[in-house]
Amino acid sequence: MINRQYLRNFCTPRIVLIDTERSSITLGTKAKLLTAVVAAGVLIWGFTQIGEWDVWAQKGSSASLEPSASAPSSPSASASQTPAQSSPEASAPASAAPSDDSEEGTSSPASTPPAPPSEEPDALTAMLLQNAPAVTTKKNEDGLAVITNSDSLLVLVNKKRNLPSTYIPEDLVGPNVEFSFSGDSPKKQMRKVAAGALEELFAAAKKDGITLKAVSGYRSYATQKSIFDRNAELKGADVANQTSAHPGQSEHQTGLAMDVSSSSANYELETKFGDTKEGKWLAKHAHEHGFIIRYPEGLQDITGYTYEPWHVRYVGQDIADAVYDSGLTLEEYMESYDQQAKEALASAKS
Repeated sequence: MINRQYLRNFCTPRIVLIDTERSSITLGTKAKLLTAVVAAGVLIWGFTQIGEWDVWAQKGSSASLEPSASAPSSPSASASQTPAQSSPEASAPASAAPSDDSEEGTSSPASTPPAPPSEEPDALTAMLLQNAPAVTTKKNEDGLAVITNSDSLLVLVNKKRNLPSTYIPEDLVGPNVEFSFSGDSPKKQMRKVAAGALEELFAAAKKDGITLKAVSGYRSYATQKSIFDRNAELKGADVANQTSAHPGQSEHQTGLAMDVSSSSANYELETKFGDTKEGKWLAKHAHEHGFIIRYPEGLQDITGYTYEPWHVRYVGQDIADAVYDSGLTLEEYMESYDQQAKEALASAKS
């Protein structure tokens, strides 16, 4: 590196003051002296500038090899920056980081995800809502609650909900199963889908060494009236109300129910059937084929009827599985959809 002070000392001329009164110097000599002084000054300025340029050039070169005091050399260095030194990206909150589809070097505010669209109920839920007890009756002229979904597989029939006296299923067929009696009879009939399921149920029982026989299926409104009147006459009205249904309040009129028994119970419709191996098998496996034990033990205050281990009702496998797994009666299960069904109906009307 050039010594700037040495350069100045070496290049600075010794200027001698001339006493014009003592010397007789011509004008030409003065001009030459002035020219020499100017030249010397220019020379000094030039060497001084060269020294300055060299020094700063070396400093600039050296500085370019070192990290700037105000800029981090690596991502980790940004963590130690002061707020005044931080870059806009480092000082911005995380929520303002650029999104994947934003332009490079720009940041966009985090967008709030759109609310998911309201989901429509699936087919099964929709069917349950359409058949909820609260929206499937209307009062007749006698003040009775008459069912409006008689053809539904989920129709709920009990002492508070009456089938129309004129209702007869249009798809009654005879299931290909063994009955406890011979000859033709309307009570050998069921609705087609239920009849097919009963055949599968009996076949599954047979594979497990269980022999079941069907006892009583479809009953018309008129037939049910005859049965109730006879029971009331023989056992009294109070007993008849607990063990048999008034006309219009029997599931047998739907064509979806079947009474089942076995030889170990003498093909009788008695509670002892529930203690037989056939009755136990039926209680455990009926739901696998779309049936439920319609009137469970100890739940008469809900169903309206005493325990009937022989009475199976077809509701379809999905609902049968749900009722079986929940331990609920059909009333409890169906009524659990009442409030939602009411809201849906009100929304549709508004």
